[in-house]
Parts: sequence; C-alpha cells; structure tokens
Amino acid sequence: MKFSLTLILSCLIIFISSCSMSQRRDFVEPDINLKIKTTNKNKEIIIQSLLKDGDIFSISFGDEDSYVLANNILNSDLKYFCKSLIEEEREVLEKNIFKSKKDVNKKVIVVFSENYENIASFLKNKYPEEEYFMIMPENFDTQIKEILNVDLSIENYNDLSKFDTSLKISHSPRIRDDIGSIYYITDYDVGKTIVPIFRSYALNMDTFSSSEIFHDANDIKKLVDFENTYIPITKKMIENISKKQDPLIKSEIENSLIRDFLIIEKVFQNNLFKENLLPISGNKKIKRSGCMDRNLNLWKVSTADFTY
Repeated sequence: MKFSLTLILSCLIIFISSCSMSQRRDFVEPDINLKIKTTNKNKEIIIQSLLKDGDIFSISFGDEDSYVLANNILNSDLKYFCKSLIEEEREVLEKNIFKSKKDVNKKVIVVFSENYENIASFLKNKYPEEEYFMIMPENFDTQIKEILNVDLSIENYNDLSKFDTSLKISHSPRIRDDIGSIYYITDYDVGKTIVPIFRSYALNMDTFSSSEIFHDANDIKKLVDFENTYIPITKKMIENISKKQDPLIKSEIENSLIRDFLIIEKVFQNNLFKENLLPISGNKKIKRSGCMDRNLNLWKVSTADFTY
C-alpha cells in the first residue's frame, strides 16, 4: 500500500500537536498555530503551503473547537473576509455594469447559461429594464445572431441585392445600436464558445464576466477566448495562475485563497500588521479590526500580459 508524503506529514503533525509539548522548556514557539476541520484536499494544500514557506508550525485537524474551512472555498466566507470571493466579484460587476452605466440610454445584455438562472433572475428583479437571454447548449451562432439582430441586417442586405444582381455590395453584418455592454454569466464550457462569437459581431463592445468563466480552463493560454473581457481579479492572482502547477485554473485560485487564510492567520498571531501585507485575492492591506473586503479592480483580459 502506498502512502502520500502529505498524508504521512499530516499524521505526524497531528500527533506532535496532540502531545504535551508545551511542558518542555526548550520548545520553539511556532510561527503559526492552527486548529482546522476541512477536507483532505484542503489539508494537503495547507501542509504544502506551510512547508513551502519554511514556517515553524503546529497544526491539528481533529479538535472539536476547530475552525471549519469549507470545501467550496470559492463560494464560502473565509475567515477574516466579509464575503466569499465569488460574491465580491459579482458585486463589483453589478456596480460597474448596472449602477455605473456609461450610457443610461443603452441596454445591458445579460447572457447566461441554465445553471446560472438564479443569478440572472436576481439581477432581472433589480434591473428589469435590461435584457436577459438564456443561452442553450446548441446552435450558438444562431442564438447570438438573434440576440444581436444580426439576422435582420443580413436580410436587409439580401433584399437590397435582389434589386440588381450585377451590383457587388460589400457588407459587414451590423448589430443593434441600443446595446451598451454584455455580461456573461456562464461556465467555461459555454463561455469559451460564445464569447468569441459575440466578439466577432460586436468587436468594440464592453463585455464582462466573473472569473468563473475560465475556472475550468487547464492553461492560461486558453484565456485568449476571453480577450478584452473585464474580469474582477487581482494582478497577483493572474501571476499565480500563469505560473500554476495545477491542472485547472480553478485549483490555483483555491490554492491562493487558502494561502490568503494562512498569511492573514500568521499576521494576526504574530502582530505583523506593520508589514502592510496584501492578500493574494485582494487589494486592501490586512487590518486588525473588522472583516476585510478585497476591493477588487476590473482586469481587461490580455494574453499579452502573460509570460509563457
């Protein structure tokens, strides 16, 4: 039977932590003490992060009064943060797309897949004047043409051509002129297909999405499908993704969130607030009082930013 190094380390650390080491006078005070209940996957990430940093640490995964680190890190309120990462991303998008519209006379087009219908319904109740389209997993080009009224432009061109078949008329399909921006609420499977199609018809349109749209991509080069789309994410997070070792971008984001938890825990336990450290997932310095918000900015996807 094979045992992973991480499993052996976990068992060893749990054993050491449960011993009465505090009675020894020569015991070196650890940089960080942790009591956590979480999944095996998260335990491995925690151990690997602590070992990588070279910290002296004490950790227990079995105490009843432990902090519970949820498996769904992206959608859970991590300790010290006011809200989950995804919730903060959506709030930043809502503010920039709906509350701070560049042109109040133009509409926001919200394009969502079926598994995000609840999010779209929430927005529709708040902003009923905008337009909402559920994209079905078939005939994407046909659906997108209908949303943008591209078919009408083509029909007008065909009608004009019938008057004189000898005329050679240059035609680029036009989209409706009442659209101010497009908000994609989809996963990677749908997003990687529809975003390039929308962009082919609406090249200069402002488009937005949460980072969920590329979570299941396995290579940062795949973000070329989302070129020029605005995503609420930090520069440091993008740098981590570009150097990632995990098979999925989502995994690297989860790793970064756990790293944030460990960094902030170390700051609190060692009174390192004067170091003015920033979390990986946010743009605000770690503070002593109150919960933290990440103060996310919008990043315009540009594959030119990456070093491969």
